[in-house]
Amino acid sequence: MPVDFTAIDFETANSHPSSACAVGLVRVRDGAVVERAEWLIRPPAGHAEFLPFNVKIHGITAAMAAEARLWEEQLEELRDFIGADVTVAHNASFDMGVIRAACAETITPTPKLKYLCSVQLSRKTYEIPSHRLPLAAEAAGFREFAHHNALADAEACAAIVIDASRRHEAADVSALAKKTGLRIQQLKAIPLKL
Repeated sequence: MPVDFTAIDFETANSHPSSACAVGLVRVRDGAVVERAEWLIRPPAGHAEFLPFNVKIHGITAAMAAEARLWEEQLEELRDFIGADVTVAHNASFDMGVIRAACAETITPTPKLKYLCSVQLSRKTYEIPSHRLPLAAEAAGFREFAHHNALADAEACAAIVIDASRRHEAADVSALAKKTGLRIQQLKAIPLKL
């Protein structure tokens, strides 16, 4: 089906959500991937430690991200890539939490993104033992990808949404959400504590 959206995936340096160290973005038009982008991000000073656990998962080290742009320096490019699209992420609460926390940490405006979670979509579409990204992507026909590479994960997420829209005969992401009983969410800034 001819769905349009942008899939996104972040990797983090440590357990703090503002410690984004990589992003992968995949633009989909008419149900096909038309553009991809990925880059490293230098985490903010207060949360810049690259923990061995995280490095083991994604392979990104502090040295690799040392010359990368800071969150606030790359945010405009990220927003421009997404544009007015609904953003889709696998476990969207994590990825939207990264955006929200990184914006709060760097005192930059939180983008007003609309988003949908492909984990929830997978649960409404596939009968599989787990809805982790590798299994959900395989159910969508997207196999053998470098899991925990931000771009590969965004591509896998995109494949799930494209396949789900075909299976549910949804003409767009809003119709897909409606047909599966999901809601497109709105990203909001972290409320200030007074």
